[in-house]
Amino acid sequence: YQLLSRWTSCLAVADNKELHAFRWWNCLLNCSTVFASATRQNTDTMPERRPFVRLPTDVYPVNYGLCLKPDLIDFTFEGKLEAIVKVNLATNQIVMNCADIDIITASFVPEGGEEINATGFNYQNEDEKVTLSFPSALQKGSGTLKIDFVGELNDKMKGFYRSKYATPAGEIRYAAVTQFEATDARRAFPCWDEPAIKATFDISLIVPKDRVALSNMNVIDRKPHPEDDSLLEVKFATTPIMSTYLVAFVIGEYDFVEGQSSDGVTVRVYTPTGKAEQGKFALEVAVKTLPFYNEYFNVPYPLPKIDLIAIADFAAGAMENWGLVTYRETALLIDPKNSCSSSRQWVALVVGHELAHQWFGNLVTMEWWTHLWLNEGFASWIEYLCVDHCFPDYDIWTQFVSADYTRALDLDALDNSHPIEVNVGHPSEVDEIFDAISYSKGASVIRMLHNYIGDKDFRKGMHSYLLKFQHKNAATEDLWDCLEQASGKPIALVMSSWTKQMGFPIIVVDQEQQGDDRILKISQKKFCASGPHNGEDCPNWMVPISICTGEDPGCTKLKVLLDSPETTITINNVSPDQWVKINPGTVGFYRIQYSSGMLESLLPGIRDLTLLPVDRLGLQNDLFSLSRAGMISTVEVLKLMEAFVNEPNYTVWSDLSCNLGVLSSLLSHTDFHEEIQEFIRDLFTPIGLKLGWECKQGEGHLDALLRGLVLGKLGKAGHKPTLEEARRRFKDHVEGKQILSADLRSPVYLTVLKHGDSATLDTMLKLHKQADMQEEKNRIERVLGAISAPDLIQKVLTFALSEDVRPQDTVSVIGGVAGSSKHGRKAAWKFVKDNWEELHNRYQGGFLISRLIKLSVDGFAIDKMAAEVKSFFESHHAPAAERTVQQCCENILLNAAWLKRDADDIHQYLLKRKAPPV
Repeated sequence: YQLLSRWTSCLAVADNKELHAFRWWNCLLNCSTVFASATRQNTDTMPERRPFVRLPTDVYPVNYGLCLKPDLIDFTFEGKLEAIVKVNLATNQIVMNCADIDIITASFVPEGGEEINATGFNYQNEDEKVTLSFPSALQKGSGTLKIDFVGELNDKMKGFYRSKYATPAGEIRYAAVTQFEATDARRAFPCWDEPAIKATFDISLIVPKDRVALSNMNVIDRKPHPEDDSLLEVKFATTPIMSTYLVAFVIGEYDFVEGQSSDGVTVRVYTPTGKAEQGKFALEVAVKTLPFYNEYFNVPYPLPKIDLIAIADFAAGAMENWGLVTYRETALLIDPKNSCSSSRQWVALVVGHELAHQWFGNLVTMEWWTHLWLNEGFASWIEYLCVDHCFPDYDIWTQFVSADYTRALDLDALDNSHPIEVNVGHPSEVDEIFDAISYSKGASVIRMLHNYIGDKDFRKGMHSYLLKFQHKNAATEDLWDCLEQASGKPIALVMSSWTKQMGFPIIVVDQEQQGDDRILKISQKKFCASGPHNGEDCPNWMVPISICTGEDPGCTKLKVLLDSPETTITINNVSPDQWVKINPGTVGFYRIQYSSGMLESLLPGIRDLTLLPVDRLGLQNDLFSLSRAGMISTVEVLKLMEAFVNEPNYTVWSDLSCNLGVLSSLLSHTDFHEEIQEFIRDLFTPIGLKLGWECKQGEGHLDALLRGLVLGKLGKAGHKPTLEEARRRFKDHVEGKQILSADLRSPVYLTVLKHGDSATLDTMLKLHKQADMQEEKNRIERVLGAISAPDLIQKVLTFALSEDVRPQDTVSVIGGVAGSSKHGRKAAWKFVKDNWEELHNRYQGGFLISRLIKLSVDGFAIDKMAAEVKSFFESHHAPAAERTVQQCCENILLNAAWLKRDADDIHQYLLKRKAPPV
């Protein structure tokens, strides 16, 4: 089927001859890959795919004239579409995308001809299409398609939907907002809802005169509605040629702050009424970011303005609509007093990500969802480049390794991973690939590619790509061509090994000293979470390998491209006492297994900090992953972790903390869970004492992040002095004597809840109700699950579905319960099953359903639980989460195998640590 789907995709859009020719060629190249991967896949793990055909191209749009009139009381809207279209091929029907919309009338007016009324509307609800039938053939040439229609302002956070908010006086009201990516513009107006079918848009909105109305472009006319003087008709300038998924409009009550970038673009940040102050940080970032991208891409931002707006109910983090970027409140708003350092960093990254899309995605758009990864992977890489430019003190590239790179490696080691580039057919498949492979692995391989090419040639290739395809569509291979021409390197050959096959290699290294030279024997094989790949059909990658030595850890001594299963490399002038390290900077997307001698020589570099932070992190993370895969003992990793006692770096601690969290969750299935808590307390106490509770003079962003991390870890693990101090500070905070600094709130809340009772939970819920800022509400929601008593866990789960929690945040409340204890995990899973209908109805077809499932079940470690999860979802279908369910079942089985394999050894090691010396 995948093979047929490729051919169908190739034939679908024939209006652009150059692209069409390319598609045929690309198809021939790709079909063999699809066939090979299809035959390799185990058929029982492959979800059934619905047959899918793209829209016919006998009629396509040139310009959409669209007028919408939302009703914010009855939650409906009326729409009028007048689209200038081109008829390529005489036909008596027009097929468009349409979902949850009722067409009242439709007609076609040929240029200079008589109006022809449609005689029928045939809705194909399953495929979200409508066929308009006409009594006679529409002839080749231009014409105007007129459609009157009505729709619903839904509460599903997709399409044209309603978002609930409270006015400063506490009155509940609703805004009308949009979220069209991937395939939901069709819920707002009948359209050709495919990224390659671009057109211009003339948008008008009829809105209450006391509401703000925004769209992609600037307002060019505002006049009273002729039939109702309480309404205004707001007309926006014509957009550039663009894809439907990037169209946006918002009607609601907002304040804003405004600035201008150095290159003359008006930037506004829209906030809830009365909170304009909270938009200033994002404005500062946006005003710095636009000129940075202008210079980096060497292509000017093409719109006269850009608006960034905080939306109360919003499923994603943000959406890059051209000229009107929508955000969750927590991804845009920063309160100088009540926002923590990690929130500031998050806002900077998300603003950087969405503004990068204005070029990479909006100006040049993927031809089909198969190439989504390029959009998202690229923006997920360059957001770090941008933040590093704006805030060099964030040490953001080290954080990239912990936040994106290692996360992608973990997911991609599973048998149920997928290639970066997935052949997407039916729209229901699109949401499945908004995951860590598209985003984080995509970003990681772009980072590796940037390092392989060098910044100068990379920028040259990017500029050429954006110039060549501006206002058009492109595929992944188009970018490789441009980068290849700029660098003279075999980019397409190298990168196709990373994008078209799933997984990544483990690089196995051994060494031998010969005089003054070091001989390295390097080999690659596929790394699997269940252990090394031993099958005959082992894939190979084109692996850019860098090597440094102890003489200068920050300098790459040698670079090679490993294009075969194994090779031997000679490094000249390396004395026998010097260590050799592969992958300095942890840039290459692979794991490393050193010979015991090589590893032994690297370990002192952790204790004495001669290895760079990113390499200390990478070494520890590789070994932890090897232990989970059963390739080394987990005890070896625990011993290594103890070498981090002098560690000063936040990101290294963050990664250690994350891995210890995984281990703690695993050992919650044993009767020696307390012993791993003691290990955590011992490891984190020295750095906790060094940092203390109070911010010291000269400390910066990373110190604040580290203090929060360490105190939270110690508090959760039951470190008595931390617990006592947290309780004291919490009491003062609640009583208004001494308000907690924003950076200390999460660790203090977590600590008092973990060791708290019903009074603690009630106090926390009261704080939640009183909180005026969404960041504070989310902060509390994320830690509520830490409460231990079974009846209180139930109370938290009930709260998750209450009116007090915004729909998108229910997921993190349930996830917090599942991730905090063995009992919490069981209770959360039961709660998800018991409330499945409501949860699925709320999130169906979006990635929040995948996130909910993953957070609820990933921590189980008993074989029979994998069978139970699989069985539940066989009878409760969640099409957008099929792959996630498979990944979760695989993780449960991996956890169970890990526990069986290593539990006794871990227990013995932890007991031996405690035993007094003989």
